[in-house]
Amino acid sequence: MTTTMTMTDDLAGLLLRRRQSVYVPEGTGRSAVTDAGTVVLEAELADRGHLLTAPLRRALTELSADDLAATGRKLLADIDALMGSDRRHTPLFAGFPAETAYRPAYERYAFLVAQHLAAQPHQPCMNCGSTKASVRALDPCAHLLCDDCLGAKRDVWFCCDQCCEWYECPICDKRYETDGPIDPWLDTGAGLDGDGGPVLRALRLGEPGDAAAELTALLARRTPLNPQDHDDLVLLLGHLDPAAAAQWLPAAIPLRESKALALAPLLDLPAVRPLVERYADTATDVLRILVVRSGGDPDLLEPPRLRGLPRPVRRALLALLDGFDFPRLAEDMARHPRAWKRAGEILHPFEQAHRHARVALAFAVLRGTRVGDGALGELLLAEAARHDDVRIAGDRLRVVTWQARVEEALGRWDVEAAVRLLRERPGELLRRLDLLLARSGSATLPDTVGEALADALPHSGPGPLLGAYGRMKIRAVPGHRRVFFPRGRVTKAYAVEDHRPPLPVRTAGRAGELIEAEAVRRLAGRKGERYDVAVLDAALADLPVPFAERASAASLVAVPRGSSLPVPADSENLRLFLHWMQSKGTRVDLDLSVALYDDLWRFIGLCDYTHLEYAGGAARHSGDLTSAPAPHGATEYLDLDLPRLAHTGVRFVVPAVFSYNDVPFDELPDAFTGFMAVRGKERAVYDPRTVRQRFDLAGDAKLMVPMIVDLRARRAWWTDVTLATAGSHHAVGRYRKQIGRMGNDLLDTFQPCGRATLWDLACWTAAARTDGDVYVRGRGHVLWGYRRAEDEPRADFALRIRDGWEPDVLCAEAELTGRAALLALLHGDLEGTDGAQDAASGTVYRLYPGPVDAAPLERITAGDLAGRLEPA
Repeated sequence: MTTTMTMTDDLAGLLLRRRQSVYVPEGTGRSAVTDAGTVVLEAELADRGHLLTAPLRRALTELSADDLAATGRKLLADIDALMGSDRRHTPLFAGFPAETAYRPAYERYAFLVAQHLAAQPHQPCMNCGSTKASVRALDPCAHLLCDDCLGAKRDVWFCCDQCCEWYECPICDKRYETDGPIDPWLDTGAGLDGDGGPVLRALRLGEPGDAAAELTALLARRTPLNPQDHDDLVLLLGHLDPAAAAQWLPAAIPLRESKALALAPLLDLPAVRPLVERYADTATDVLRILVVRSGGDPDLLEPPRLRGLPRPVRRALLALLDGFDFPRLAEDMARHPRAWKRAGEILHPFEQAHRHARVALAFAVLRGTRVGDGALGELLLAEAARHDDVRIAGDRLRVVTWQARVEEALGRWDVEAAVRLLRERPGELLRRLDLLLARSGSATLPDTVGEALADALPHSGPGPLLGAYGRMKIRAVPGHRRVFFPRGRVTKAYAVEDHRPPLPVRTAGRAGELIEAEAVRRLAGRKGERYDVAVLDAALADLPVPFAERASAASLVAVPRGSSLPVPADSENLRLFLHWMQSKGTRVDLDLSVALYDDLWRFIGLCDYTHLEYAGGAARHSGDLTSAPAPHGATEYLDLDLPRLAHTGVRFVVPAVFSYNDVPFDELPDAFTGFMAVRGKERAVYDPRTVRQRFDLAGDAKLMVPMIVDLRARRAWWTDVTLATAGSHHAVGRYRKQIGRMGNDLLDTFQPCGRATLWDLACWTAAARTDGDVYVRGRGHVLWGYRRAEDEPRADFALRIRDGWEPDVLCAEAELTGRAALLALLHGDLEGTDGAQDAASGTVYRLYPGPVDAAPLERITAGDLAGRLEPA
C-alpha cells in the first residue's frame, strides 16, 4: 500500500505521539544564531524528558532563525500536550508549587542530562541510537554519545607542542580540548542512588512514509481499536484522497469498524464504489458504512439519522445485500433492528422487490409487514417458500434463526443437538464451550464436545480462542462472583453471584490444552519472520490480554484492564492529579478523592475536599477548586504516602474522580487525570518526567475509578471503570459502599487470572517462532534459558517456559547482536538484552517505554500480539 499525505499540525502531533517523529521544513543553511537556538531548544526538551537525535538536530540547525523558532515552539507545544503539561496546574493552596531556578542554556542542558544519567545509565546515543552502557555525556556540550561514535567520528588536532588534543562533537561540531589521557566526559555523579529514574525519549527526524506506515498498521489491526487508535485512524483517513482508494486500500481489512471508516467515503464516488462491494461481506458491514457516512460511529451503539442515498447507490447496496445468504441476512438485521428499520427508510427495499426479493423478504420479517393479496404479498410468499427457516404466523412472516435453535437445544439440555448446530460456527462453539461442558455432566471431556472442539479450533478467531482459554482457567476455581462488562462507550461493570458449579479440573484442563496446542500450531505455521532468540519478561503474567478496548480511556500508557503492576518503592509517594476545563457558561466542579478500606473491604476513611488530610498527612489533598474557567482550567492534587497508610490499617486504596454537580465528562472540552511518582515530600508541580500514567476523562459518566491499590501486596490493579450515579452533589463518602462492593468484585475477578495473559501469548509466540534459545527474566538475578529438543512438540516447549520448569541454562545476558530477536517486556530497559540496539531484525512488545525503543525492531502492541492468532 503506497500513499502520500500532506503534513498538517494534527498529523504531526499524531506521528510525534505514535512514532516520536518530528517533521522539519527544508532549511537555508546553518548559522551561529540557529546553533545557539538549537541549544536552547535542547535544554527545553531535556526538561521534558526528550532529546534530539543527530539527524534531527542537524536538520534544525539548517533552518532560518524564524523557522527554527516556529518549529521549536510547535514541537514543545506538542510534547506538552502529549504529557498534559501545556495547561496551568496551580492548586488551591499557594504552598504547593515548586520553584525552579534559571540557568544558562548550556549549563541547564548539561545539568538535566547529568540528572538523567545519574538516575538511569542506559540512555540513547544521539548519533546512532545505541543504548549501550558506554553511552555518556560529552563535556561541555553534554550531548550523549557512545564510545564507538566518538572514536569513529571525532577529529583530532594537535597544538605545536603536542601537549593537548582537540576533539569535535559529531552532534554539534563544538570543539573542546583535553589534557593527557583524560577522556572528555561530563561528570554525572556516578554512583548516586538514583536507579530507576526516567529514560530520555529520543526524537527522530520524520520520514515521508511514516504516516502511511501508521495507516497500514491500524488497518491491519485484528483486535478492536481503543478510542485513541480510532481517532488516529479517522485523522489519517481524512488526509487521503478517496478517489485514489484503489492505491492505498490494503488487500484485506480484518476489523469491521475500521473497514466501515475506510469505505464510507467511497460510497458516493462511482469510480471506486465497486471497492465497497469487494470488501463488505456481511449485512452489518453495509449498515456500518451507512452509519459512518451519516456522521455516526461504526460501533452502532447510537446510530444517527441516516442521510438519503442517490438512486444508483441505493440500487448498488440492494444488489449487494441480495447476494448474501438469507439466514445470515435476517440474523444480522435482527441484531440491530432499530438501525435497520432506519436504513429501510432510505433503501426502499419494496420498490425493487421483484429484483431483490431476498432483501424484501428480510425487511418484511424485520418490520412485521402484513402479507396481503397484492403483488408484493405474492412475491414475499413465493420467496418465503424457498427458505425453510421462514414461518407464516397469521398474516405476518417470522424467521426461526440459528441462534434461536441453539438456545432451544441448550434449554432442554440436549448437548448433542446444540453441538451439531454449533459446529456450523466455530467462534460460537468456543463462546459456549463452558456451558456445553457444564451441561454434559461428564467428569472428562465428552467425545462429542471434544470432536467438535477439535474441528472448530482451526477456524475460530483470536477473540473466541483466547476467551475460551481464559474461561477454562477460571471455571475450575469455585467461589467467585461473575463480573460483566457490558458493551458501551464507557466501561461499566456489574457482578452477580456465580451459582454455576465449577467444571471438573480434568475437563477444563484438557479443553485448555487443546486450545493452547492450536494457538502454538497457528503461530508456528503463519508466514513471516522467525527468530533466532527470544527474551520474555515473566511479569507479563500480570497483564491480561486486552478486552473491552472500545471503551478504554485514551491514555499515555496502554495498560490492559485488570493488569496488576507494582507500586512505587518505599522512597516514593503517589501523587494523583486531576485537571479539567469547563465550557463557557457552564460551571463544572470535579473532585479528586480516595476511599480507604481494610482487609475485609470495610470502609475506614477517605481523603477529599471534605477531609483534606488523613492520618496526619498519610493522604493529603491540595484543596477544593469548584470551577475551571478557560483558558487555564483547574488542577487538584492528592498525595499518598503508601507506607504510612499501610501502618494505619489501610489495605485497599481506591482513587475516584467525581463530577460534583453532575456534568458528564464528555461535555468538558478538556479533562484528564493520572498519577506521578515523587520523592519524599516534594512540593507539588506538574513535572512530565515523573508522570507514570495519564488518561482522559470521557463518556457519559460522572464517577470514574481508574485503579485499586493493594498496600499489602504492593500492587496496583488497573480497573478503568465508571460507576452509576444518581442525583447531584456527588462525593466519595456517599458512594463508599458502592465503591467497596465494586472493588471487592473486580479483584475477585482479576486475581485468579481468569483471562488469557500477555505472558501466555509471549510464551506461545516464542515457542512457535523461535529456532534458538528462549530466555526468561524476572525469575531471579539471572536469565532462565530454554532450548527446544529436536523432537519436542512446540506446545510442550511453551508449557515448560510458561510454567517455569527447570531451565536448560542460566546466564547473565542474552546476546542479540546480529540476530533476529523477539522481545516481550514490561519495561523497555536493556537489562539482560545485551546488543538489542545491534539486533539484525525482530519484534518488540513493551508496556513502558525505555532504551529498547531505539533498537531496530518492529514495535507492536498487545492487540497486535493477539492478532497473530488469526487463522490462516
